[in-house]
Amino acid sequence: MSALTPARPSAARRPSYAAVLGLPHARRTFLAALAARLSYGTVSLSVLLSVTRATGSYAVSGAVMALFGGATVVLLPVRATLVDRFGPRRALPPMAAVYSVLLCVLAALAWRPGAPAAALAAAAALTGCCAPPLGPTMRAVWGRLADDPALLRRAYSLDGVAEELLFVSGPVLVGLLLRFGPPPAGVLLSAVLMLGGTWVFVASPAVRGVVPPKREPGRRPGRLPAAPVIAAVGLGLALSAADLLVMAFAARRSHGEAAVPWVLAALSAGSAVGGLLNGAVEWRRPAGQRLVWLAVGLGTVLAVAGLAPGVRTLAVAMAVTGLFVAPTLTTAYLLADETAAEGERTRAGAWVNAAVNAGSSAGSVVAGVLAGRVPVTVCFALAGGVAVVSAVGVRVAVRPRAGGGWSRS
Repeated sequence: MSALTPARPSAARRPSYAAVLGLPHARRTFLAALAARLSYGTVSLSVLLSVTRATGSYAVSGAVMALFGGATVVLLPVRATLVDRFGPRRALPPMAAVYSVLLCVLAALAWRPGAPAAALAAAAALTGCCAPPLGPTMRAVWGRLADDPALLRRAYSLDGVAEELLFVSGPVLVGLLLRFGPPPAGVLLSAVLMLGGTWVFVASPAVRGVVPPKREPGRRPGRLPAAPVIAAVGLGLALSAADLLVMAFAARRSHGEAAVPWVLAALSAGSAVGGLLNGAVEWRRPAGQRLVWLAVGLGTVLAVAGLAPGVRTLAVAMAVTGLFVAPTLTTAYLLADETAAEGERTRAGAWVNAAVNAGSSAGSVVAGVLAGRVPVTVCFALAGGVAVVSAVGVRVAVRPRAGGGWSRS
């Protein structure tokens, strides 16, 4: 299939979300992957609370989380490359086992107050280095299960919405667990979810059938697909800035702080709805073109959101912004999958994932500096402008050919 050429769905089967889950072994494989990925939804808050309780220092807990997150993101493409090279059945179980053991070590260190900060930081950094790339691997498996482009788009949309719900439900699960035990219990739960979910995932026939391609001696990895990575960086920058700017916006209104969670929930709800709609629509334009317009739409709505007269209006604007979030990310993953060389789909998806997280980290820093010095309206406009600029970058990276269709630059 051409990287950026639209393909029509097969007439033999009407693509739908039910059809996605009805693919052979899809339901079992997907649920196992979600169970393991729920670990990422519970671990961050659990580690943060555990380290804060053990050291009594927010500065230490912040540094530990930075090391944990940084190691997870920076080495994600490397771990994904190992999955492509050796196959998920050989690469994922050792990663999951070491990751889970290190989480248990971290929980043991943080179980009692007075834990040494250096030991906590070292354990967190090592844990992040081993985090299994389950999201990119599951998306690569979807690429093998769904032989129809329209069905694959629905699979990616379903995967993206489910992943977002995991990061919403994970902290809720940790909150419930805190009623019965200390914060390190949440770290142990994260270890159990990762280990058990990963083993069930790799035992699925859909994953057992993934055989890594034979590699020629001295062959170098294929070129990184630029367009989806550019879009992902722009999305991460814009969204992380928006989270902080919503708080700054609300702080200038009386009793506005209490509305911040609702405004951010509206953003998440809009993203979930947008993701499902994106998968249900029969798009005629190829992924490269869609990605450009999705980034432009997201940036435009986000920039206008800063003009909201009140928190309620801002919530509506953020819900509309959310309609573009999941479709943008899903389309970036699809484009990465389409443009990836054979046997490098996991690595390509991991680069998109890493780009979102890197953009998110940078956006939080920049927005934090600007929010106290520049009017919030201007900050919203700048955040939206970043997404629009990323659309320009995508447009340059994916340009039309003279004979029709699109090519990757």
